Amino acid sequence: MPDISVKVDGMNFANPFVIGSGPPGTNKNVIGKAFDEGWGGVIAKTVSLESDKVKNVAPRYAKLKSRETGEVIGFQNIELISDRPIEIWEKEFREIKDKYPDGMLIASIMEECEEWRWKELTERCEAAGVDGFELNFSCPHGLPERKMGSAMGQDPDTVEQVCGWVRSATKKAVWAKMTPNITHISVPAASALRGGASGISAINTILSVTGVDLDKLRPVPTVQGYSIPGGYSCQAVRPIALRMVMEIARDCPGAQISGIGGVERGNDAVQFILMGCHTVQVCTAAMLQGYGMVKGMIGELEEFMTKHGFETIEDFRGHALQYFTTHYDLVEKQKVAREARAGQSSRDNEWDRENITNHTSKLTANEAETESASQPASAAAKGK
Repeated sequence: MPDISVKVDGMNFANPFVIGSGPPGTNKNVIGKAFDEGWGGVIAKTVSLESDKVKNVAPRYAKLKSRETGEVIGFQNIELISDRPIEIWEKEFREIKDKYPDGMLIASIMEECEEWRWKELTERCEAAGVDGFELNFSCPHGLPERKMGSAMGQDPDTVEQVCGWVRSATKKAVWAKMTPNITHISVPAASALRGGASGISAINTILSVTGVDLDKLRPVPTVQGYSIPGGYSCQAVRPIALRMVMEIARDCPGAQISGIGGVERGNDAVQFILMGCHTVQVCTAAMLQGYGMVKGMIGELEEFMTKHGFETIEDFRGHALQYFTTHYDLVEKQKVAREARAGQSSRDNEWDRENITNHTSKLTANEAETESASQPASAAAKGK
């Protein structure tokens, strides 16, 4: 049986699957449910010192569904951080750790850009027994008037400064949660690490408008007839999240990464681990499928590892990174190979107007037959 445990940043996870900060970690009861079902860790919903300033609205979610099947492929939220007082969270953090001492409990914290605020919040959560911290620099729609969330995370200098404040207040794990609503995500990630963060969480949700109700002629979700752009998640964002995680792993070598974005199955999580992630977070899928989904994820991970002969997560973590290169290098590699793959067009003048779908299919990697690798993937990964 493969060993799927993960040791990172002084924390021991029974498996790499972590509930991401949001509604699935909104209080002691649901956090306990997550641990009961077998999640390796839980990141609680983001807390602050002044919960009375947090005012949520309803409805605050919108779904994008497949035209063919009705399956939810995209999910937008305009939810804010926790509206529960920090005093209640301190009490519940203690109770959770008393009941689940082996479950990794991480406090997600967010505050205004004042040193005393971040330090006090860190110290109070640490005194309540949490195992680590995630700094929310990335909520895309909430509290910008207080310069919080992504308004802070889009400024690398501020990210570095705040990480320094938190690091001076704790020796526990500190993960900086990155916003994808930025040109180069590795820039603030590098700033966070310079400031004292020990790890990076990526990505948070993507600023979006899910759609417009064609009967009411108003954007959704609609609150009293109005809306705002919100955070987009679910399986539709996974390719973007994988690309950004790859960039962080490439540009910040050695960084400890917790991957987030569209993870719904164990094989989705495996892709993030292959990109260099140590742990993988799930939020939206848990809201749609329930906490019990982790059992299937564990099963798929173990099946993948057994298939390839991997004994530990480290045997394959980051293995896919070596296969990213430049387009120029791709051209050179095909040239050296002396012949294109059978049936694939490489020049624009080979396309014709009658068969565009056929040409598209032939040029799609996961539809066309691919060349066999020179050695099994499992052997290459173990030798990385």
